[in-house]
Amino acid sequence: METKHPEVANWFKDLQDAICDALELADRKGTFQEDRWDRPGGGGGRTRVMKEGFVIEKGGVNFSEVYGRTPESVKESMQTQEEEFYATGVSIVLHPHNPWVPIIHMNVRMFEMSGGTLWFGGGIDLTPHLIIPEDAAWFHAELKKACDLHEASYYPTFKKWADDYFYIPHRKETRGIGGIFFDYLKPEKDKTFEDFWAFVQEIGSSFAPIYTELMKRNRHHDFSEEDKEWQLLRRGRYAEFNLVWDRGTKFGLQTDGRIESILMSMPPLAEWQYNHQPAENTPAHFTLQHLVKDFDWLSY
Repeated sequence: METKHPEVANWFKDLQDAICDALELADRKGTFQEDRWDRPGGGGGRTRVMKEGFVIEKGGVNFSEVYGRTPESVKESMQTQEEEFYATGVSIVLHPHNPWVPIIHMNVRMFEMSGGTLWFGGGIDLTPHLIIPEDAAWFHAELKKACDLHEASYYPTFKKWADDYFYIPHRKETRGIGGIFFDYLKPEKDKTFEDFWAFVQEIGSSFAPIYTELMKRNRHHDFSEEDKEWQLLRRGRYAEFNLVWDRGTKFGLQTDGRIESILMSMPPLAEWQYNHQPAENTPAHFTLQHLVKDFDWLSY
């Protein structure tokens, strides 16, 4: 189907360009390689991957614009009978070398259906291998600042949503320190398409300044072999969430998306150990103790 808002995909393409430029400048070594692809059912995208940068070991900044017949599995999960869909967005996952630099994820997207349904979704969340409280508080303060420019209720509402969404039930722990997550933001009487679109642009534009600052703060942080081993275990947790619980991964598979782009979020290396328990009074133990829902980092 043809979108009623082509300006959204055009802006997302520009956002992908701007974020890639900022990350290359901050990394000082790595460059993104682009892979353009077409979806058999309609649309396609631009996958950009960085490997073996100075800070970023593996990272992807993806743009997609896909459309076509709505798969029956999607109709069932969304409880709709609308026959065609259109979806566009930018998704990012970055895995750093240094275990003191956090994993970060962002997604901003718009979804339309042939019956007239339209909504926005997205968010930014942080997954430190080893939590630095000052960085965690600063990260949440930056997200609150972006949210407050549009609606005072956004940060607490979307922060709670992120805490609940980025939770690994079988581990009884959060994937990281959360951030914000929102979905199904539909134009209503008190909020227009333009209102929500401006908010999504705000979040998308905040990504590069936030993450390049965290790269700068921690790129030269000393680390031990124990820290690297812990990093691999936390990457394993990240992979578990993305493969078992992540709705974006499921949607990509249901809509016959490009598998290499869908699984771009996987870390380059990960590890699983039987019943690993970090020693008390270590950074790893501190991190594990703080992977809980509803933790107030702004007041830490």
